[in-house]
Amino acid sequence: MPDSVPLKEFLRLLKARLPEMLDVLRRFVTAESPSLEKFPTDYCCGLIAAEWRKHGAQVERLAQVHRGDHLRVTYWPGKSRPAGQLLVLGHYDTVYSTGSLQKMPFRVSAGKAYGPGTFDMKAGIVQALFALQALRETKTALRKRLVFLLTSDEEIGSESSRKLLETEARRSDAVFVLEPAFGRRGLLKTARKGVGEAELIVHGRASHAGLAPQEGINAIHELAHQLARLEKWNDLRRGVTINAGLVEGGKRTNVIPERARAVLDLRALRVSDMRKLERRLRALRPIHPGAHLQITGGFDRPPLEHKMSAALFARAKSIAAQMNLALGECTVGGGSDGNFTAAVGVPTLDGLGAVGDGAHSALEHVLIHTMPARAALLACLLATT
Repeated sequence: MPDSVPLKEFLRLLKARLPEMLDVLRRFVTAESPSLEKFPTDYCCGLIAAEWRKHGAQVERLAQVHRGDHLRVTYWPGKSRPAGQLLVLGHYDTVYSTGSLQKMPFRVSAGKAYGPGTFDMKAGIVQALFALQALRETKTALRKRLVFLLTSDEEIGSESSRKLLETEARRSDAVFVLEPAFGRRGLLKTARKGVGEAELIVHGRASHAGLAPQEGINAIHELAHQLARLEKWNDLRRGVTINAGLVEGGKRTNVIPERARAVLDLRALRVSDMRKLERRLRALRPIHPGAHLQITGGFDRPPLEHKMSAALFARAKSIAAQMNLALGECTVGGGSDGNFTAAVGVPTLDGLGAVGDGAHSALEHVLIHTMPARAALLACLLATT
């Protein structure tokens, strides 16, 4: 790491700012921001925008019709042309509906901060905010423009933000994702499975189960055979899974059902496996004569392959070692917006957000004492990448 990057000064400043970080986190968390509710989410968006403006950043609010607005925050202190761009991704929407604070209020206990969205991922946004503050206060020279993209719909598939994410990523040399770290050791996520959903519909022919069973084509029986076939496609060693999570069909026991369906969860660690699985699904053929299959859907988040994170993780691990932190990495089954940026060919490092546990649950929390070091790590990455 260049001598011009004051890592020790970052740590000193950020440790002193911990009470302020916690106060900002409290204000963000108590402004509920459910993905599906525009009015409260827009209110939270306004609070977050105001905090970034305090730190000398240019804030652009990107209006959305049915969802909360997105935020594009830009910081470039130099007068000369930047040598490139670094993108930091976050989302401020949560899975909790309005009113969740009544059952799980923001609270601090035994070194942990609890509340809806603390861990996933408002603490990550706070850490990024204070990383920028540390860069400004130390007057650390930057080579590249910093863009922080904070979206409102990650928890529901990033439908309105995906194009924005991919466009901004293509302008960038690297992407850092503020999703929570994995486990109490704060592991970074250097590989994520691609995630998708497919629907398999079987069309048969109805008939009386007692008077004319030979005239019917049982859609449920056909679906059962197809699901048994799909189960054999699972390959845990390669990280390929296909899970029938919803199955339905039939109306009465004395009627041979003419329709049945299954909704499938699809996951794969490699782009090649993702494409292979989609091809195999579309090549399915019925087993029972006269039955017809209809397959829709597929992968909507491609994998974040390890090769897209390896170099950035090595840099992060080196920085962490200078802070006497042992930084590890892991592979996870869930997807994030980092899947999209890696898929367009941009190096992407995920899991740079908060350390804690309990995402999407009543016990969601962050470990408060880890926040300054995580913010310092991000600040160094932004200054040296």
